[in-house]
Formats: sequence, structure tokens, C-alpha cells
Amino acid sequence: MGAVPLSVLDLVPRPSASDTATVLRNTVDLVRSVEQLGYARYWFAEHHLNPGILGSSPAVQIALVASATSSIRLGSAGVQFGHRTPLATVEEFGLIDALYPGRLDLGIGRSISRPAPSPAAPETRGSAEIAVEKYLSARGGADHSEDTHTSNGLLIPRQFELRSSLPDDLIDSLVNLLQQPGAYAPSYEEQIETTLALLRGTLAAPSGRALRASPGEGADVQLWILGASGGGSATVAGARGLRFVASYHHSPSTLIDAVDAYRSAFVPSADVPEPYVAVSVDAVVAETDGAAEVLASGYAPWVRSIRRGDFAIEYPSPAEAAALEWTDDDRQLVRDRVLAQFVGSPKTVADKLEQLRDATDAAEIAITSITHDHAARVRSYELIAREWAAR
Repeated sequence: MGAVPLSVLDLVPRPSASDTATVLRNTVDLVRSVEQLGYARYWFAEHHLNPGILGSSPAVQIALVASATSSIRLGSAGVQFGHRTPLATVEEFGLIDALYPGRLDLGIGRSISRPAPSPAAPETRGSAEIAVEKYLSARGGADHSEDTHTSNGLLIPRQFELRSSLPDDLIDSLVNLLQQPGAYAPSYEEQIETTLALLRGTLAAPSGRALRASPGEGADVQLWILGASGGGSATVAGARGLRFVASYHHSPSTLIDAVDAYRSAFVPSADVPEPYVAVSVDAVVAETDGAAEVLASGYAPWVRSIRRGDFAIEYPSPAEAAALEWTDDDRQLVRDRVLAQFVGSPKTVADKLEQLRDATDAAEIAITSITHDHAARVRSYELIAREWAAR
């Protein structure tokens, strides 16, 4: 494979009319296939309450596929620290590392969560409003109200506004389901510090007594931070000399902000002496551009369902997608994500991947390829791997 390795980022999508067992068996088959194709890593994302996404627990999913593979690195992209604790996460990964040492990547991301009570968040304000405000304030970055391009032509579409799309009652319900009553998430910086201390065996109570994660302490796990903007995630990753994943697939408008913020904040560490960036991207590949466009046609309605607050629908087939009605508002709702998806023949997509690599100086690229048909999805990864290896 090329000098910049390719990896897989899997949301474990459920195609329409598919049952859970079939989706999971297909996931195992896909991991085996991409391992044989030379992909470096296979990462699982975490999402909840989505009929069309089965990726709800990265640690469980890693454990399910670990015995079916032998060399590919397995990881999370990422564990949502809005409601998960560092201790539980380190112990989960420690258990898996005991049987599959040296193969795990612990990728940690943010998520909407209930903040600690403070004068800035009085009880008269709804928890949903405060949770979204906290999440958005951490994103940082410049204004992206217009489309722009990087110096080498990579499209940076105008920004989608999260605040206007998610109903308060939906956020309230999600937060209340994920967090125990009265619980809140510490600062992201504090959570990362705790995770590092647990892995290194340096955490202690105020009395000085050691607090040891067993299993977990000393696990041979690579720690990654996921970031969608130039906010806190990027600076936390840089300041602690950690590896960083910038999300073009999730928030394409703020990709360059995220990479620049990480590099600006970077302080060398023993494990990561220089800035180390991976970039995630949606891509669908087929033998021709036209065939790929058909395979990718379910993506826009899938994203629309998420951004409407309807949760992710089961991934539609091309025929189902073609039968859906669209309004101008619908098209604007998904515009940035559709424009940032790489769709086409192997050459078309590989050219765009090179453009993405060069615009970000990425050391790795993680590809999310979703199609309704499982064989077409495996083929998508196969085609791009072969084209990439020939460059």
C-alpha cells in the first residue's frame, strides 16, 4: 500500500431489510477482507438510538472481531466521553489487550453531555440548551459561512449549524438515557489526563494511595484523540503529544481548523515525537463513476434523517433512495456532507484522497465506505486499496 496507509472507520450501518445478526456477520467478513487487502486499522464509531447504525459499543465490537483477525489494528473512533468514564474505558480495553496485545487503538471523542452546575448554567435554563452550548463552544474555529478551497483545491464546504437542527426535547432525552440522574461529565482535558494516568499507573487518591486500573494499567494501547474542529479536542491532543484524527467525513467545513489547531498546540512526547494526523473521509468506489454514484445514492437520505433529529434510518437501497421526495431545505441540510463524500472510480477517488492527504499533510487516511449491498461495500474497499497501492 502507498506511503500513507489506509484504514477503515466503520459505523456498522444497517441496510434496510437487514437483521442485526446478518449485519454483524458482514462486519466480521469486512474486517477479514480489509486485513487481507493491507488496511492498517479498523476502527468502530459509537452512536446511540439509531435504527440504521449498530455501532453502539466500540469495545464490544472490537472484542467480536479480534479473534477473526490476526494483524490489523483494531480500535475506536471513538469512545464518547460525554457519558463514559476513563476508568471503565481503560479497563475494557485492558481486557481485550490481554488476549490481543499490541493491536488496540483507543480513540476518544466528545459527545453532548450534562455539564456540572455553575452560575453560568442556572437551573432556569434547559439542560439541552446548556449541553449543546457546551459542545459548540468547545468546537472553536473560524467562521465558515461560505464554500472555500485549500491551496491545492480541496473543497471546504460552508458549515452546517448543529444548533438549529436538533430539538431540545431530543437532546434532553438522549442525555438522560446516557447519563445517570445528576451525573455530569468533567472537562475533556481532565478526562484525558485521567485516562493517561490510569494507563501509566500514576493515578492516586488525595491521600496518596494508588488507584490502579486492573486490567488496563500498562496495556499496549495507542491513544488517539478525535476532533472535528479547532476547539478543545485538537489542542488537548497537541498539548499532550498524542495522535489526532481530524474528521472530514463528519465536519468537512472545520477540517483545516482542526489540523492547524493540533499542530500549533503540539508538544513532543516520548510516544509521538512529531505531530501525527489521520484524516477520516466518506468514500464509495465502483468500476465507473456512474456505478459509484448509484451505490452512494442512499447517503444523502441517511444523513438527512440524522440531521432532522429522526435518528439514522436503515440505509436505503438505490431504488428506495430514488423514490424519496426532497425539498430545497432538505438539500441544504445535507449539502456539506454530500459535497465532501468522495464518489467514483478508483482513479477518481484516489485522486481526491491524494488531494486530501496533501491539504492536511496526513500520515494516514481512514475511509468510511457505506453501501446498501455488502458485496459492493467490500468491493469498494478492494478497488481503492489496489489503486492506492499502485501509486
